[in-house]
Amino acid sequence: MVIRKEINTDGNAHRIEDDYDIDEKCCEAPDIFITVDGKIVCRHCGMCFGSQLVGSERRAYTAEEVRSRRRTEPVWRCFGPRTVISTIKTDSKGRQLPARKQALFARLSKIQGSLISSIERNYWEAKPKLQAVANKLGIPDYIIETSWKIYSEVARQKLTMGRSIQAFTCASLYAAIRIHNFPRLLEELTDSSANSIRSVHRSLGLIIRSVLPKLGLKYRPISPRPLVFRFGNELNLSIGVQQAAADLLKKATNKGLAKMGKDPKGLAAAALYMCAKRSKERRTQTEIAEISRVTEVTLRTRAKQIKSCFMEVED
Repeated sequence: MVIRKEINTDGNAHRIEDDYDIDEKCCEAPDIFITVDGKIVCRHCGMCFGSQLVGSERRAYTAEEVRSRRRTEPVWRCFGPRTVISTIKTDSKGRQLPARKQALFARLSKIQGSLISSIERNYWEAKPKLQAVANKLGIPDYIIETSWKIYSEVARQKLTMGRSIQAFTCASLYAAIRIHNFPRLLEELTDSSANSIRSVHRSLGLIIRSVLPKLGLKYRPISPRPLVFRFGNELNLSIGVQQAAADLLKKATNKGLAKMGKDPKGLAAAALYMCAKRSKERRTQTEIAEISRVTEVTLRTRAKQIKSCFMEVED
């Protein structure tokens, strides 16, 4: 399996084939890419194959190489004014401006500030926060685009008035994750964004009731299958054990396993525990519970429920 690396330049994503080969196949239609922080991840099932350390670039010797590798040029915003007039007191060479020129730039800066709308100021604060959390968790670009679409509608409906912008950015990102069934947990988002789960839950409730119906998006429950491969990779289990756990969940569901009201993290953890126990790659309940962020009691309870499905059929 060949890894494809994504590099963002000028806002466009380019896919470049690398020379890395992976022997194991994670799912039926693998789509491997390298995240911003160097993680080698499958876009479909969320399995992580490891990390790639990015080396330093080769030195630039020609004028063309210097221009192509320059990192200090301004990045224009996709909304609001492209330039900002500040109350500057010196020119480009550092010489002091006359008093009339300083007054002119101060007046122009004040006029430009009055022309900027409140929604643009909201976007300026929200966009970097949303992008920072997404980069920490290695979330793909298509999910970030959906989350920004959700947050834009939140700002248009003025739901952020009197509420936390950071909580709404985190809730918009999590709503996009649930829409695309991407294996990331709410606890991870709150830890990365330093938000309380309670504030994010409130913002998420407003988004589900007021924003998603207007955009025609459907908030879906988390499927345990992607979590099986993700937790299995973090536990260093082989792909055979992970696939067996996914098949076990599928069979249990067909035999009447009730998923309503149950956290999918617990079901995924229980299936991994049962399959790892049968193989030579045994893991303790404490290890699996810590990785999956559930308690050991929940792990044992879900394992008993999965076993009971097969026992009822045999009886």
